[in-house]
Amino acid sequence: MIGMAEVKLINIWKRFGDVTAVKDLSLEIKDGEFLVLLGPSGCGKTTTLRMIAGLEEPTRGQIYIEDNLVADPEKGVFVPPKERDVAMVFQSYALYPHMTVYDNIAFPLKLRKVPKQEIDKRVREVAEMLGLTELLNRKPRELSGGQRQRVALGRAIIRRPKVFLMDEPLSNLDAKLRVKMRAELKKLQRQLGVTTIYVTHDQVEAMTMGDRIAVMNKGELQQVGTPDEVYYKPVNTFVAGFIGSPPMNFLDATITDDGFLDFGEFKLKLLQDQFEVLEEENMVGKEVIFGIRPEDVHDASFTHIDVPEENTVKATVDIIENLGGEKIVHLRRGNISFTAKFPKESKVREGDEVSVVFDMKKIHIFRKDTEKAIF
Repeated sequence: MIGMAEVKLINIWKRFGDVTAVKDLSLEIKDGEFLVLLGPSGCGKTTTLRMIAGLEEPTRGQIYIEDNLVADPEKGVFVPPKERDVAMVFQSYALYPHMTVYDNIAFPLKLRKVPKQEIDKRVREVAEMLGLTELLNRKPRELSGGQRQRVALGRAIIRRPKVFLMDEPLSNLDAKLRVKMRAELKKLQRQLGVTTIYVTHDQVEAMTMGDRIAVMNKGELQQVGTPDEVYYKPVNTFVAGFIGSPPMNFLDATITDDGFLDFGEFKLKLLQDQFEVLEEENMVGKEVIFGIRPEDVHDASFTHIDVPEENTVKATVDIIENLGGEKIVHLRRGNISFTAKFPKESKVREGDEVSVVFDMKKIHIFRKDTEKAIF
């Protein structure tokens, strides 16, 4: 069994000259947890991973692995990577081309001068676990992308580290193989019970693999939560828009004193408890950002949602993306555009005028100035 470890980041900053890559990041990763660092390119997620690995030194703040302080610039503490007991898997597989699969996997143990018999036993155990037994005598050039990725994982696993650090390890694979490897990786992590910190910009990967997701943007942590929490209760428009495919619809609206959202082209009636929250927040008469996911905008002829007549809106169909099991429908009402997910049975065609229903129980309201969620 691989050792388990809690990882703690306390008020971590990382600056490169005038550029702040990571800003005041505090995060706690639990023993045996699969935590995903998610965000767009340049948001600071890989820099964070490299600081945990010891490949970068934080400008400020502390990093703990288990209860050991491994980085604290103010105290002059910086434990080198090889003493942190972490294993890193990169986007590029970084295999030695002249070595066989067996030797690539065995390499970390040879460096540590582990006895030959023990190396052989562990290589074969890991190869069995990853389905590489038949490939042990091959060189990397004779392997597919998925097989090479498994060899890179095997080389990390054989060390029995306390923490796995993975930097977009599946992004070089084709779409079908990526889906397969996501499931394999998650299963493997469950089997090993090892703390794993996984970096990706792919929100589907984050949602399907993570026990929790830490969403980052411009070096700052936006939200940490389970996949359901970040999906159903986003704290701001960035998280709401980054997670979900197609992305959430955002429309500007004004809260009227009789309990409606006024979009200019149409109005929607708020639920009583929603209106009460907005009254308490002193938002009546003010502009807000209204958010609703495409799956919560329904074709009126295919919905069982009980909706008051005033929440049915007529709109024109601009474009239909037919995905087989469902249709992504791009709609327009005057100068307002939004997207819906309709069932495959829906008969709408481009250019049609259709009645759509907004599921008001699933809406989000964000402040216009701060873009933070009210609900």
